[in-house]
Amino acid sequence: MSRVVVGGEALVDLVPTPDPHEGDPALRPLAPRLGGGPFNTAVGLGRLGVPTTMLTRLSTDPFGDALVARLEGNGVDTALLRRGPEPTTLAVVTLDAEGAARYTFHVEGTADRLVEDPGELPDDTAAVAVGTLSLVLEPGASRYAALAEREAARGRLVSLDPNLRPGLVDDPDAVVARLDRIAAVAGVVKLSDEDAERWGRTAADVLDAGAGAVVLTRGGEGLTAYTRGGGVVSTPADSVGPLVDTIGAGDSVHAALLGWLADHDALSRDAVARLDADAWADALGFAARAAAWTVSRAGAEPPWRAELDGHAIHRS
Repeated sequence: MSRVVVGGEALVDLVPTPDPHEGDPALRPLAPRLGGGPFNTAVGLGRLGVPTTMLTRLSTDPFGDALVARLEGNGVDTALLRRGPEPTTLAVVTLDAEGAARYTFHVEGTADRLVEDPGELPDDTAAVAVGTLSLVLEPGASRYAALAEREAARGRLVSLDPNLRPGLVDDPDAVVARLDRIAAVAGVVKLSDEDAERWGRTAADVLDAGAGAVVLTRGGEGLTAYTRGGGVVSTPADSVGPLVDTIGAGDSVHAALLGWLADHDALSRDAVARLDADAWADALGFAARAAAWTVSRAGAEPPWRAELDGHAIHRS
């Protein structure tokens, strides 16, 4: 099976824990959970058995140690990972009454935004996945964008997951231009409805600009793919139990889509363009099941292959 290189931030989410005492929900105790969109995507791919390499820069602090251990414990290769003395990025999470997550980020001077160009990727690399905060925060944002454009020109599939968090975008025009450039050469763009609005691009706009396919996530309303070979295909959201929180749901969709493409020998821009409506329905169903597992437990815990195959329940 071909390899996916995932580039982007790895951070620590500070997530509210159940509080037996009534009071202001914003002041509930916080517990650290390892996360970050690309990090979660890499873990999700590793759990699906897809050869995966994480490209990022991590702190040498204890949080950085824990991030490395989680990658390796989920089968993710760390050969392209570099480390430095800067602190780990922190994301403070608040949950609304429905379990939807909102974030406040502490990113100034942190390690992951100082990533450097890795040079040549592993020979068996078929796809490069980039996205979320790493495409907003400089100087790493420009480096990841350059990597994506270079690898697309070399014939590798690029998968993009844009994320424009309010309050983190200092230069909106520059970020939009960066995302436009990557999307134009991307084989797959995974796009939430919120990020589409912040970007100012509809899924159809992104497809028209050159993307091979766009998968729009619509929360509880499910997923829709805008494609070249299969038209517009939708699938409803799935469920495997009560919703606990939505942390990492979109990252699980991203991992599952890439995992499905890897399973079907379709990790290339041309192969994605040839997928018909039935194939996209199958891919979206697989991704919806992955998201359902993730939202059924606290924090970003993407499913293992056995869970999606219906053979086991693994909640660690």
